Amino acid sequence: MDGKVKEQKRHQQKHSGPKAERKKVRKQGSSAEEKDGRRRNPKAFAVQSAVRMAKTFHRAQDLKAKKHHIPLVDRTPLEPPPVVIVVVGPPKVGKSTLIRCLIKNFTRQKLGDICGPVTIVSGKKRRLTFIECSNDINTMIDLAKVADLVLMLIDASFGFEMETFEFLNICQVHGFPRIMGVLTHLDSFKNNKTQRKTKKSLKHRFWTEVYQGAKLFYLSGMVYGEYQTQEVKNLGRFISVMKFRPLVWQTSHPYVLADRMEDLTEPEKVRTDPKCDRTVSLYGYLRGTYLKNKGQVHIPGVGDFQVADVSFLPDPCPLPEAQKKRALNEKERLLYAPMAGVGGVVYDKDAVYIDLPTTHVSQEQEEVRPTTELVQSLIDTHATLDAKMAASKVSLFIGSATLVPTDIDLQKGEKEGLQENRVWDAKTQRERRKVVFTEEEEENDDSNGSDEEDGTDGDSDQDEQEDEEETDKDEEGNLSTLIKEARAKFEKTEKTDSAPPVKKHKMEEGKDNGEPCVELPMFADSEDDLEMSEEERGKRNEGEDESEADESDFDEEEVEAKKAMGPGDSGHCSEEDEDEEESDDEEQEDDDGAEEESEAESMEEDVGTTKATGKNIKKQKAAEIEEEEEEEPCYDTEGALRWKEGLQQKASEAFLRQQQAAPNLRKLVYGTVAAEEAGEDEEEELGGLFRVSRPQKTKKHWADAPDCSRFSPDNSHNWDLEEMLNSISDCFVTGKWEEGQDAATLLKEDEELYGDFEDLETGEVHEGPTGKHEDQAEENSDEEDDDEERLMKVDDEEVQKNKRLERKRRLKERFDAEYDDGDATYFDDLKEEMQKQAELNRAEFEDVDDETRVQYEGFRPGMYVRLEIPSLPCEFVTNFDPHYPVILGGLGSSEGNIGYLQMRLKKHRWHNRILKTRDPLILSLGWRRFQTIPLYHIEDHNGRHRLLKYTPQHMHCGASIWGPITPQGTGFLAVQSVAGTKANFRIAATGVVLDLDKSVTIVKKLKLIGYPYKIYKNTSFIKGMFNTVLEVAKFEGASVRTVSGIRGQIKKALSTPAGAYRATFEDRLLMSDIVFLRSWYPVSVPQLYNPITSLLLPIGQKESWAGMRTLGQLKFDLGIRNKPATDSLYKTVVRSQRHFNPLHIAKQLQKALPFKSKPKQQQPKGKVPRDLQRPSVIREPHERKVAALLHALSMVHNHKSKKAHVVQHAKHKGFLQQKEKQEEAKLKRQKEARKKLYRQMGQMDKKKQRSSLKGAPKDD
Repeated sequence: MDGKVKEQKRHQQKHSGPKAERKKVRKQGSSAEEKDGRRRNPKAFAVQSAVRMAKTFHRAQDLKAKKHHIPLVDRTPLEPPPVVIVVVGPPKVGKSTLIRCLIKNFTRQKLGDICGPVTIVSGKKRRLTFIECSNDINTMIDLAKVADLVLMLIDASFGFEMETFEFLNICQVHGFPRIMGVLTHLDSFKNNKTQRKTKKSLKHRFWTEVYQGAKLFYLSGMVYGEYQTQEVKNLGRFISVMKFRPLVWQTSHPYVLADRMEDLTEPEKVRTDPKCDRTVSLYGYLRGTYLKNKGQVHIPGVGDFQVADVSFLPDPCPLPEAQKKRALNEKERLLYAPMAGVGGVVYDKDAVYIDLPTTHVSQEQEEVRPTTELVQSLIDTHATLDAKMAASKVSLFIGSATLVPTDIDLQKGEKEGLQENRVWDAKTQRERRKVVFTEEEEENDDSNGSDEEDGTDGDSDQDEQEDEEETDKDEEGNLSTLIKEARAKFEKTEKTDSAPPVKKHKMEEGKDNGEPCVELPMFADSEDDLEMSEEERGKRNEGEDESEADESDFDEEEVEAKKAMGPGDSGHCSEEDEDEEESDDEEQEDDDGAEEESEAESMEEDVGTTKATGKNIKKQKAAEIEEEEEEEPCYDTEGALRWKEGLQQKASEAFLRQQQAAPNLRKLVYGTVAAEEAGEDEEEELGGLFRVSRPQKTKKHWADAPDCSRFSPDNSHNWDLEEMLNSISDCFVTGKWEEGQDAATLLKEDEELYGDFEDLETGEVHEGPTGKHEDQAEENSDEEDDDEERLMKVDDEEVQKNKRLERKRRLKERFDAEYDDGDATYFDDLKEEMQKQAELNRAEFEDVDDETRVQYEGFRPGMYVRLEIPSLPCEFVTNFDPHYPVILGGLGSSEGNIGYLQMRLKKHRWHNRILKTRDPLILSLGWRRFQTIPLYHIEDHNGRHRLLKYTPQHMHCGASIWGPITPQGTGFLAVQSVAGTKANFRIAATGVVLDLDKSVTIVKKLKLIGYPYKIYKNTSFIKGMFNTVLEVAKFEGASVRTVSGIRGQIKKALSTPAGAYRATFEDRLLMSDIVFLRSWYPVSVPQLYNPITSLLLPIGQKESWAGMRTLGQLKFDLGIRNKPATDSLYKTVVRSQRHFNPLHIAKQLQKALPFKSKPKQQQPKGKVPRDLQRPSVIREPHERKVAALLHALSMVHNHKSKKAHVVQHAKHKGFLQQKEKQEEAKLKRQKEARKKLYRQMGQMDKKKQRSSLKGAPKDD
């Protein structure tokens, strides 16, 4: 940063908008004028109309009450799981494009194919999981159950499609999530007026289906294949701040929307039997409620399974740290979509996978290289061993001059002679000085060098092998003794007065300069890492750090753990090797490149030796310490003992390297070693001795913990420093404790609480502070002063601050209780009660770490969990398609059982056919989708459940099925087929679960028909209705009826014929009568439960699941036509003529009858004898003429008379009209005369009255 501080962006004041307007008004002071007006003329601002005010108040209260929901206890965890946003719509409406645009808006990243759930961090406290819903009815049903928010895309150019309404109805059944509509393809409208009309009509129709005022967004058009940035940003803002109402099914069941799947089956088992059941681990955020381990889950589209193991993992998409800031950093804009191949770090139970983009991998690594590191090192060697040795420089001691091979050659003749090598003998328990000849040493060095170059060659001398065995056996004893001796010598050694500047290791120099430390890996991934020079490695590490900083903190933790081991110590290079690596900057300038190459090559050799065998390294370590001690007496000059400085540290580091160089079995088996989280440990330690327990911080669960058999000592601490002592002072009894735990404070409280008391055993009387005598007070005044000073130390500023806050809080509570109770409503009290319950729930396990918490309450929602499920069908893995959601729905204690369910069902009004009993139906109930055979019935007024052949048209009916036990009140929906898409509305019926038992008996009406074969007055013998005497015995006393309506009763069975019985009736039957018996026959519910296994179908065929077909479909597919029953065919009805007997009335009855009803004794008229018959008259022609003339004359006369009658009638009518007019004129004249007469009479009366009034005073 070069010391420059980045200038913060200045705040820009608003010059327009409502806020700016309010500020202007405030400045002008118009509000003050209004207040003056109110003060000056209060009546002008008073209530004008009490009625209007009452109406306004009532309306305001109604609107307020409408917003009220029943308060529920807030059970959302502190870190809630990501919000599930399902993007729904018909094909080609822009679902994938919208998801891409929203992801780009939130994370500034582009995503290609949308596969599976995509989780992003949208804000400081919210994460979002986007998932696309295809046009498959199975996917729509599954995602409607887990959705928190639905973005419903509608093609405005086309209008609503059937998929939209289908999904809305699915949501209504399974708990209605929040729904937002999004109109697309608005740019296809050329005319603005048409566009406005379409928008309005679609909006109102959307409101009808969802609710009045539901939010509908408009995406006006596309720019370069994406929606406009501002519109997407607005949509993202609404999503970010949206609040959600808890849905009953979701809050009562745990569920996981899987975002990753791993097959854990043994490869050998899969190879031998490809069709074997698989063990699969599924990963995802836990939602809903708490999940218990070893529970039962249902995977929609697969079936019910028992969970073998549940474990929680570090959050792959964590929320940013709680800091006061307006926006997220680029690092915090996380995107996690493993199914789409996006996500930095993938945590597993026993591994961590880091996804490196291809840009960060060098081309050299991409080449196909040999797997053996030895071969790689031979291929990548650029210089011969002689050249490297000639270019290398060695510095034996710190601060000494470097040695060049030429110098060694010159001094070679001088150094020839006897040299000693100190070896610890375990048998004699003493240090033995072994004589070493120079020639032998050279031979040994050559053999060692060849061994190092060839790896584990096995061609070394027998003596060397024996030495190795001895050193292996006595390894621990040697090291411990050497360390003890080194410490003793270090204490004896006198420190020199003028010490030259200590030369730092390269690693330490890098640390001081702020450069990252680079060290050799234990097992390098490629020989490039070994061959690379330190500068190149530093550059590459910087690049990798920049690239991987966003993805994970895992690498940083690893580096910190390595730093803690020691400066530049990989655990595989000796002290001499480190000395060889040291050199001055001035010396590097001369021959920098060659020296770096030689150092890298020597590192290669060390690593090769390490991989070849651990024993050589241990031997080298012991030999190094021995050589250091061997060379002690050779240098007695003033600076000779400088190399002894820090001998203790060198010995401990050598021991640590020896510990780490031992073969790590975990690394050999698994290939990786878990990195310790050094950063967290440092934060939670006091002085390196005490660890602060912070259970509220979530501790990550590592299944592969560090190897506990290895000793890793902490860094030494200088306890002479005041800071180190102060850091742990509060961990002891005398330190400063919290107020509730401080010993002195607790003792003082006890004295105040209990006061005076007498010890009954000893008889001593203990007096409290109030009851002390004056003389005791004087004697103990010094002690009290000391106590007061100690208490003053305890009551420091923080305690006083807490006390003040507590007092303020109590005062506020008292004030609130005094003044707020008047306005508090029942709703407010209920909300407060729920709030307290929520706080209580949170505080219960707040101070417990996650490991313990999980055992008590289960895995809480918001955790990223891994569920291991054994014995999954192999098709689930082989046919896995990430475009279809995998949901793990937790089942309750009884929800895994199967039994009888009673439901209330109604055929959907948009489904075009009624449903038939015993036709297979696909139900979506709870988490499950399954096929079953329902029986429809209706309850009669007497409580009988009568079977229905078909569902009623616009009415609810009962339905009984055999299926999974589901809690009462759970909604369900029914479809007839899930295969493909049909033109019609696919949802056939909806309903709710009523009961879970078999107590309801469904009965079917059954008519038994019989015929009379003997009739005795009102008694008849009936046959043909039953087959045996036993059947008749069951129905004794049952009521029967004839078709003509005569009622009767079954009395007793007859011996012959079989099944005949005697019955009595109201009246005598005829032989032609038919007798029938109406009975109710109980019907059993068919036991069919066929789960839909759509996820097991091959890729591309998952929408074509077909279960049991209906009888009609079977006949249609097989081309079978029903042969009609002969009785059902229409045929000509031949009815024979019936002859009835004459009516016979008794004589006594005839006498009693009235004459009208008496039978008349009339003889029927017989035929008239021929002689008495009147003969027909035959007229003569003359007579016929006369008769015709008379007939004509009579007709003419009749016509004339008729005509004359009409004329006379008209004349009379006119006369009557005239007479009526005359009568009216007469009445009018009489009326006028009466009026005239009355007027004259009135005038005369007035005159008389006036004259009488005039003459009155004269009389007086």
